[in-house]
Amino acid sequence: MANWGPALSVFAAFVMVGCVCSSRFDQLFQPSWAFDHFTYEGEAINMKLDNYSGAGFSSKSKYLFGKVTVQIKLVGGDSAGTVTAFYMSSDGPYHNEFDFEFLGNTTGEPYLVQTNVYVNGVGNREQRLNLWFDPTKDFHSYSIFWTQRQVVFLVDETPVRVHSNLEHRGIPYPKDQAMGVYSSIWNADDWATQGGRVKTDWSHAPFVASYKGFEINGCECPDVVAAADNVKRCSSGGQKRYWWDEPTVSELNLHQSHQLVWVRANHMVYDYCSDTARFPATPAECLHHRH
Repeated sequence: MANWGPALSVFAAFVMVGCVCSSRFDQLFQPSWAFDHFTYEGEAINMKLDNYSGAGFSSKSKYLFGKVTVQIKLVGGDSAGTVTAFYMSSDGPYHNEFDFEFLGNTTGEPYLVQTNVYVNGVGNREQRLNLWFDPTKDFHSYSIFWTQRQVVFLVDETPVRVHSNLEHRGIPYPKDQAMGVYSSIWNADDWATQGGRVKTDWSHAPFVASYKGFEINGCECPDVVAAADNVKRCSSGGQKRYWWDEPTVSELNLHQSHQLVWVRANHMVYDYCSDTARFPATPAECLHHRH
C-alpha cells in the first residue's frame, strides 16, 4: 500500500508551516453535540446512537490542504438505518465538502461506503462502493488527502476516489475555503438502507462507532485571519514548500493508479457519472474523470 513516509523525510528540509500531527483526540477534536453519547476506552473514542440522539465531533481548527486520517471500527451487527460519517466541510451556503458516509445494513450484508464532493454548495456527486473487508470487525483507516491538484479518498491507504482540479476547463474546484474535520453518527432510515425500505431496529441500540488514530497534517487556518490571507499562506511558493504539493505525492503514482482501477472495477456499485436517469447530460467533470 502507499506510504507517504519516504516523501515526508525527503521534504523535511522544506518549511512545514502549520503542521498539526497528533494521534490524540483531545488535542485536535472536541465533541460537538450529545456529549453524554461519548465514552473513552483507552486510546479509542466511542460514539453511540440510540433512540434519543446520535452524536458528533469536530476539529478545533480549520485547514486548507493536507491529509486527515481517522481509524474507525463501524457499528457491528444489524446497523440498518444508521449512517456514520467522516467528512471535511467549510461554512456557509456556498460551502465545499468532502464526505465519507458509511451506510448501515442488515446483518450479513456488506457495508456500503458513499463518497460525495460538494463545490460551492452543490453536491450530487455520489459514488458508492462495498469494501473488501468487514469494517465492523476491526479498525481501518479512512483518509482525505486534499491538494491544489486533486482530492483523494483513501481506505487503508488505497485510493478509492479522485476528484481532480479541472479549473482549466472552467469547472470550479474547492481550493479557497478552509475546512473543519467532522464525524457523526445518526439515524437516516428514511434513505440509508435499501433506499429507506429497511428501518432502524431500535431493539439493537445503542449503535456504537469507535475511533482512534486521529491525524491531521495540514495548513491550519486561524479564524481571525482573512480567507484570502489563509489561501496565500497555505499555498506553496518561493521558499515555502508544503509536502503535499510535491510532485511525488500530489498525484497518484503508478501503483495507486492501478489500485484505483481495481477498486472501481471490483467494488464500485454506483457512480453518479453514469446515472443517466438523474443526469441526462453527463456532468462536465465526469467527461475528464474516466479512468
